[in-house]
Amino acid sequence: MIGAFTFNTSQRMVFERGASKNLAEHATPFLGERPLLVTDKGIVEAGLLAPVVDHLVTSGRTVAVFDTVTADPPKSQVLSAFQMARDTKATSVVGLGGGSSLDVAKLAALLAGSGEDLDQAWGVNQANGSRLPLILIPTTAGTGSEVTPISIVTVEDDEKRGVVSPVLLPDLALLDADLTLGLPGNVTAATGVDAMVHAIEAYASKSANNNPLSKALAVEALKLLGANIETAVEVPTNIEAREAMLLGSMLAGMAFANSPVAAVHALAYPIGGRFHIPHGLSNALVLPHVLRFNACEAAADYSEIAPFVFPELSLLQEPEERAATFADELALLCRKLGLQTRLQAVGIGERDLPVMACDAMKQTRLLVNNPRELTEADALAIYEAAL
Repeated sequence: MIGAFTFNTSQRMVFERGASKNLAEHATPFLGERPLLVTDKGIVEAGLLAPVVDHLVTSGRTVAVFDTVTADPPKSQVLSAFQMARDTKATSVVGLGGGSSLDVAKLAALLAGSGEDLDQAWGVNQANGSRLPLILIPTTAGTGSEVTPISIVTVEDDEKRGVVSPVLLPDLALLDADLTLGLPGNVTAATGVDAMVHAIEAYASKSANNNPLSKALAVEALKLLGANIETAVEVPTNIEAREAMLLGSMLAGMAFANSPVAAVHALAYPIGGRFHIPHGLSNALVLPHVLRFNACEAAADYSEIAPFVFPELSLLQEPEERAATFADELALLCRKLGLQTRLQAVGIGERDLPVMACDAMKQTRLLVNNPRELTEADALAIYEAAL
């Protein structure tokens, strides 16, 4: 029986090579005269920002640029971007970059449009005000932030905190695979695994809103990501692989935006927050260990999706065996992609694990979706297995 569910996604999506250089044409209903462009220094140095700004200026618009977003952006960056939007009387916000830039852009648009207090917006459906028109342009194939109603920032004590509300979904998600061609292999690998985690956790989510659309999108995402991630890492100029990764990331984002992620993300957040490890790598470090922990409850789900990533696993008939092999193959894939697979390799020691386990338990909005109930002792054991 199909139960009731709600499915939200971005109002409009454009998937086209070179589309970012024609932003004004695609986003005319939303930009207004004074867009604020939110990005980071890496995008500026890579030369990806200038063509977008030049195009907007040529179209007759006055562009303000906030380009100081960092990984795991702190609350202060959100407030600074909001202040710039207010000072420049921004008519819209354009996020250009990875997940951090898109997350800051979302909240800057919310605060500038609604005047809300950010501290009153944390959590699920606490942000209800209007926002400025919002356009999001990803430059990585990983977070799917361009189609999710979620923004994650770092607050006191390196805690990751989120605002989750449909109001954060953009008016336009513009996907231009040309922007991903310059990504280094390690970034391509980490962000690609992040997208795979989104699809895996969405498919197996215990959320009451887990639904047929999210499951179908997760399957299509895993087909694209599994078939193309090694090529995208090994041959970074392969535009077909880049397009497949970008589309797979978006589909996975649509899936988990409606069927939320769970313990992999909950245990990854303390790794990123405390040790400033990139989010995709943080997920990769705990992924196989969380899947093994969940297998007693989620073997059927993992067994169903495993062959979409590793077709040879279709030869295994028993769900438990297929699920166990799925976790093993994902760990092997991370090694083949050149990612670190042990916590010690990224500077995390045994004495760090208890406080990380305590931090992970604060992610209640994620843990409630996990197929198997997870305690602080369980989180510690998973970290120990990953050490």
